[in-house]
Amino acid sequence: MTTTVEYIRYRIALDDQQAFEDAYARAAESLAASPECIDYELARCEEEKERYILRIRWTSIEAHLGGFRKGEQFPAFFAAIRPYVTAIEEMQHYLVTGVVGTGKGAGQR
Repeated sequence: MTTTVEYIRYRIALDDQQAFEDAYARAAESLAASPECIDYELARCEEEKERYILRIRWTSIEAHLGGFRKGEQFPAFFAAIRPYVTAIEEMQHYLVTGVVGTGKGAGQR
């Protein structure tokens, strides 16, 4: 199966980060309920604490744009994250290459 990975980069002021993470916790309910979504992860940069990256794996770009964005889960998702749309620095879809693997640290969590 070919999957599409969407990366969304945000810059969020330090005093707004808890509200941002709370909004994405609410939005994640829509992602979890979407048959087009494989998984998702929101990460905050350790070196530049105002930077976040949201990674969402979709079954395909068509499923994301034509399914999720036009489906019943999108309105609640967008309502939750709407205040942060202007903080988006990048929003792109990527295809995973054959260069994948795990390191020795994978079992050390």
